[in-house]
Amino acid sequence: MPHADYPLGNKNTLGLESTAQFFAPFQTIEELRELSRWARERDLPLHVLGGGSNVLMPEFVQGLTVQSTADSVRLVEQNNDSVVVDVDAGKNWHQWVGESIALGHGLENLALIPGTVGASPVQNIGAYGVEVSDLIVSVTGYHLSRDEERTLLARECGFGYRDSIFKRELNSDFIICSVRFKLPRAFSPNLSYAPLNSLRAKENPLTAQMLIDTVCAVRSSKLPDPAVTPNAGSFFKNPVVSESKAQQLRSVHPQLPVYPQTNTTYCKLAAGWLIEQCGFKGKAFGPVAMYSKQALVLTAEKGAGLSDVHALQNRIQSAVAEKFGVTLEPEPQIFGQSR
Repeated sequence: MPHADYPLGNKNTLGLESTAQFFAPFQTIEELRELSRWARERDLPLHVLGGGSNVLMPEFVQGLTVQSTADSVRLVEQNNDSVVVDVDAGKNWHQWVGESIALGHGLENLALIPGTVGASPVQNIGAYGVEVSDLIVSVTGYHLSRDEERTLLARECGFGYRDSIFKRELNSDFIICSVRFKLPRAFSPNLSYAPLNSLRAKENPLTAQMLIDTVCAVRSSKLPDPAVTPNAGSFFKNPVVSESKAQQLRSVHPQLPVYPQTNTTYCKLAAGWLIEQCGFKGKAFGPVAMYSKQALVLTAEKGAGLSDVHALQNRIQSAVAEKFGVTLEPEPQIFGQSR
């Protein structure tokens, strides 16, 4: 039976105070189906919460909020080249990355990203040259409007930069219950991003654990621990612009980091650099601020609310648009609202 008036303040990494009208954990798709029917009988919307690391909590969440507590890892098949595993949605993402290297490789660069396995395909999480979609075979979950279990192959998931079908066509209509990964047996580290270049000079052979440790050290040096400093990670997406727009900006701002996108005529810009150039790095506005070590991260103090976050978000978007003619889009979304 769902819990009424359930507090969600400790279930989102920004620590925004919030209350769910109803809340219930689940482990299986059958339990989820029963909870969905319970909500439908009462004409209540159904919302799924992962690790709360990429959401902005409103003061009150109407309807039924559900959260997976299933966290098992199941071997599907293996051969000399690769291993295929199913991982439950409730599994802590960083914990899964650490465990994955005993089976196969490819996820090391995604270490220390907060959240759960079930949330990873929604945002198509990525870091240091790797996106989770690179390793996903399929996603299985509960399709609410069809009232059925459904599996989508990776090619059906519409993966893009911080994007997927789960944020678009299936938004609010599909709850991920497990993700299937195919991991290569051979360790072939991706060291393409500058913070990892130093590993190329290692005298001893580089191991997967060494790569994970380095990624964790780099992330920790830039990003605050949510348990210590409440935050939702990178608050804005790195904007993608045309090559001509990037060249125009580079002519005025030679230090602007620009990352050409493979097989396209577009480039990705560093949102953190844009925000820092507008003077927001380390600046506080009431109970919210942009982190002193990384201008891309918005932090919150106890008592902060969604209105405080939105006020700073709007201020930054206006400043960047005025100075660079670039539109910044926030990564975290308001929980309980369609995107």
